[in-house]
Amino acid sequence: MRSYRLRSLAVAAVALLGLSACGGQTDTDDAAEAKSSGSGAFPMTVEHALGKTTIASKPKRVATVNWANDEVPLALGVVPVGMAKANFGDDDGDGVLPWTEKRLKELKADTPVLFDETDGIDFEAVADTKPDVILAAYSGLTQQDYDTLSEIAPVVAYPDAAWATPWRDIIRMNSKAIGLADEGDELIADLEGEIEDTVAKYPSLKGKSAMFMTHIDPGDVSKVGFYTAHDTRTLFFEDLGLKIPDSIENLSEDSEKFSGTQSAEQIDVFNDVDIITGYGDEKGELVKTLEEDPLVSKLPAVERGSTAFLSGSGPEATAANPTPLSISWVLEDYVASLAKAADKVK
Repeated sequence: MRSYRLRSLAVAAVALLGLSACGGQTDTDDAAEAKSSGSGAFPMTVEHALGKTTIASKPKRVATVNWANDEVPLALGVVPVGMAKANFGDDDGDGVLPWTEKRLKELKADTPVLFDETDGIDFEAVADTKPDVILAAYSGLTQQDYDTLSEIAPVVAYPDAAWATPWRDIIRMNSKAIGLADEGDELIADLEGEIEDTVAKYPSLKGKSAMFMTHIDPGDVSKVGFYTAHDTRTLFFEDLGLKIPDSIENLSEDSEKFSGTQSAEQIDVFNDVDIITGYGDEKGELVKTLEEDPLVSKLPAVERGSTAFLSGSGPEATAANPTPLSISWVLEDYVASLAKAADKVK
């Protein structure tokens, strides 16, 4: 798997000279401030679904809440003072996802303060880190969450809907808020190049339609869950040369939700799906259940075996939801798995 080609590190390296290795930030020097000045002037105002946020000056202490927002500053060489503890996909139980841990090691930084969000945002813990800005461009913040966090520091929320921010917009919004918009654009270009190079090795993917099933209980497949055309997992298919089937597009039209369900009795609506992926299990019991179910088994993708279920709730399955650092970590394996399923479509 290719390593990150972060052109932005040439700039971020200067800022890193001002970072401590204790999981937080210290003041950057004047040279670093000057180099980043082209990325956005302060004060700046960021518009989002929950309002408008004005950031008076370039933040020096960055906190992040909810999923994946920490990955933008980290990718650009800025270590947050605090970030959400991983509660899904954590392979070793330390509260940090493997791609995040890898990046922290590259930056020679200790783990930031981890906010336990099991029962919602820990506002007190966030406040204790004394942030200058709170990044949440990809999140499920409620208006109350936003208002409470805004009493601590300026908050950048999602642009349109909860949990529906595409990975490019996560980078654009969060990088702009910390004065590194130009570097964010470079990160996007690097990732686009990496995706393009990887997908080029698997021509069978081109033009195939794909759907992403949600977690399914093998003991009850009377309803099949799926991620809608608004969800980042589904949108990522288009980056990989795949297309979103008409069935998913149609079922997504009257809803802004990122997931939905379909009765197995009407499962034939998904007959236009070439490839099915989703969250499976390590022993393959889900695939067996689908193949044995009298209704779901009639899906063309199930009949021909053009499925690529991701094992359990580990890092690989987690990374199928594309985020700034996870894309490079999982890309080769994920694309190869989808291509193997695509090879079965005639």
